[in-house]
Amino acid sequence: MLNKYPLWKNLVILVALAIGFVYALPNLFPDDYAIQITGARSSTDVSERILERAVGALEAAGIEVKQSSLQGRDALIRLRSSEAQVRARPIVQNALGSDYLVALNMAASTPGWLRSLGAGPMKLGLDLRGGVHFLLEVDMETAVQQRLEAMSGQIKRELREQRIRYRGGDVIEGEPKIDLTFRSEEDRDKAFDLIRDNYNQFLLEETTDGETFELILTMSEAEIQSIRDYAIEQNLTTIRNRVNELGVAEPLVQRQGGNRIIVELPGVQDTAQAKRVLGATANLEFRLEARQDAASGDVETFSFRDNPNRTARLQRDVIATGDNVANAQQAFDQNGQPQVNITMDSVGGDLMSRATRTAVGRRMAVVFIEYKTETDQKVVNGEVITTEERVVEKGIISLATIQSMLGASFRITGLDSIPEAAELALLLRAGALAAPMYFVQERTIGPSLGQANIDAGMMSVALGFALVLIYMALYYRMFGIVANIALSLNLMLLIACMSILSATLTLPGIAGIVLTVGMAVDANVLIFERIKEELRAGVAPQLAINAGYSRAFVSIFDANITTLLVAVILFAMGSGPVKGFAVTLSLGILTSMFSGLMVSRSIVNFIYGGRKVRKLSIGGKQANV
Repeated sequence: MLNKYPLWKNLVILVALAIGFVYALPNLFPDDYAIQITGARSSTDVSERILERAVGALEAAGIEVKQSSLQGRDALIRLRSSEAQVRARPIVQNALGSDYLVALNMAASTPGWLRSLGAGPMKLGLDLRGGVHFLLEVDMETAVQQRLEAMSGQIKRELREQRIRYRGGDVIEGEPKIDLTFRSEEDRDKAFDLIRDNYNQFLLEETTDGETFELILTMSEAEIQSIRDYAIEQNLTTIRNRVNELGVAEPLVQRQGGNRIIVELPGVQDTAQAKRVLGATANLEFRLEARQDAASGDVETFSFRDNPNRTARLQRDVIATGDNVANAQQAFDQNGQPQVNITMDSVGGDLMSRATRTAVGRRMAVVFIEYKTETDQKVVNGEVITTEERVVEKGIISLATIQSMLGASFRITGLDSIPEAAELALLLRAGALAAPMYFVQERTIGPSLGQANIDAGMMSVALGFALVLIYMALYYRMFGIVANIALSLNLMLLIACMSILSATLTLPGIAGIVLTVGMAVDANVLIFERIKEELRAGVAPQLAINAGYSRAFVSIFDANITTLLVAVILFAMGSGPVKGFAVTLSLGILTSMFSGLMVSRSIVNFIYGGRKVRKLSIGGKQANV
């Protein structure tokens, strides 16, 4: 029968529209402003008592809490406005102390039944909703000191291998120098020749004090600058890898000045996790347990992370660090306890085998290092003064006996929980930081183009859309109303597709939506004008409808395919806003072809199909039938 779709095709259209409606619906529920509380360590949970203390601190400060709840191991407090959110974070952080992280967040308000179907709102870019901004400072001096410590250990190993006797060797705190002391002038001269030939980054100075023969190694300025440049570039690379592990859409990670890094994360839902992963050094040191007769200057005492009252004496020399880790994966041992399987690079594997070759039967410790910033607030003369102190926490997470010589692959045990093992593996896999970093600033970002400009842009889109609807209804009458319905459903499908694909909507993306509206209307205009031509030529209405849709299809398909190819090229070659525009345009082309050709045809078939029609409500002059 002419102008009638088979039942299966109508069902396909209805199912597609129903799915589109469900997955576009979450965009009607805006996110709430919130703060998220999480443990500073993966093994620390937030309890009901901690949540009550945080809520009490906010109520005492006069900040209204919309809702508070525990969510797994974390807690979420919803607030009424962005101003309340910004005020609440330092208040709660001060109330809970350094054992917990308090981060700004946007909490989804999508109903549970939609979330159970996997439906969620579109992600908005920085230029529309903003996001989270972190300013991190790289500790360059510690980077130099860490390199000096590593090189000091390496030099002392070579001295022992060459049987050159030395009394001690320490890095001079606060200076780029290593102080080596020897038992005799002959040993010092041998060491001088060895270091001069193999370590040209040091300036050597000999001194004598009685029976003590010293050799001072001063790192050159060129080497210090090289270490600093490496530290900032390596940290940039590591931060980018960690952001990729977090799965953030269109992030910004860039250098600012000589020692700072800016990280902007649009639409992040778990800023506490982001802050912990971005800032954690997650560096490891592998050290042998010190012998009983070891000199005090060659020994350091460390506590265990899970039991601070338990300590162990370790050699000051470091075998290898997290910088030498090539891969890390979470796993379980034979007792079902969490562990991390580690694969070292070629350098790390060589260092490990050399150190453990003669250490079978001794114990080796894995030392976990954290650099943290502790914040304290005091009220002085009615003014809140915030002070920050940078602290270094080192703790043993594993102390195990070496059963045989180790190579490039081994495992770390003694971890508190599965989340801690997973996070440690993630951080090591993403790369260790070459130097510790500290959060200098954390804030939410407002729309970069200004809220007033965005409101004006959205108003212009709505106004343009309304004018198109009015024009189509007046000019094409009933067919214009059909086009308007198809156009509205097209926007719904486009939003649903972007939500399903977790695409990020930016201001250029809105431009792509506007262009999509124009192209969708253009398809209907071609069809309707073709129908009017057929009617003026004296063709029967039913035949005119069929001819309009079938003969205009080729022109519509060709025009949309060429535009789609351009959009694909933009996506492949562009970045940032250009890529956002290309994504919206590509999806819009597909949905507009579906709505313009199939949905509008289905509606027209429902109105006119299968019955005798003498005249169509499409505007313009028609021949008598």
